[in-house]
Amino acid sequence: MKLLNFFDKLVCKISSSFTEIAYPDSDSLPMAESDSARDYLIYAVEALEIYFQTNPQVYVSGNLFIYYEQGNPKAVVAPDVFVVLGVAKQKRRVYKLWEENNKVPDFVLEITSKSTVSEDQGIKKGLYAFLGVREYFQYDPTGDYLDPPLKGFRLTEDNYQPIPATTLPDGSLVIPSQTLGLELRVQDNQMRFYEPATGRKLFSGQEAEQARQEAEQARNEERERSQKLAAQLRELGLDPDNL
Repeated sequence: MKLLNFFDKLVCKISSSFTEIAYPDSDSLPMAESDSARDYLIYAVEALEIYFQTNPQVYVSGNLFIYYEQGNPKAVVAPDVFVVLGVAKQKRRVYKLWEENNKVPDFVLEITSKSTVSEDQGIKKGLYAFLGVREYFQYDPTGDYLDPPLKGFRLTEDNYQPIPATTLPDGSLVIPSQTLGLELRVQDNQMRFYEPATGRKLFSGQEAEQARQEAEQARNEERERSQKLAAQLRELGLDPDNL
């Protein structure tokens, strides 16, 4: 009987070793986000994807499951927005650390809300520090749960230290991200990424297209004004090309 039990256990062990562990890409629960939280999540992912689009070794994503312990599907976290430097830019179903040379995200941004503030301030903050996420930012679009509404933390000796914020003359709250080489600014209750050297604001895909259309419209209007002025000068017997 003991020998039979031994073989039964051995067969079970061998069978389990061939059983592939499932790492789901969804928890099968409906994703409930406020309009503002969803808008900022989309903005941040798109703006950072556009900014890093020419660098093949920067991966930007959001609301994607990150599995950090091989063999344990419960060891998972899903940041709202994250950036990994030094891994291939490619589409992923999930992000498994052991398949990415154990490269954790370098930057994480959580869009904080009433339902997530305690988790973002506690469990997730501790987990990100434990994993080694270099910078962790929190943004509260409503300004009801964080004061100030934008906070940044940088990992120092396995603990997060607040990143000092500055206030510009126009009232904008600014926190620099060394990891991204960008600034996160909040002005008029809106959070945007900026290039520090140029002051250029990063656009989402939709914002970039809108800016392109507005610039094109401005060029067309300027062209029409020039053509009208040239026509008026010709009516007066003047050659606009020789003025």
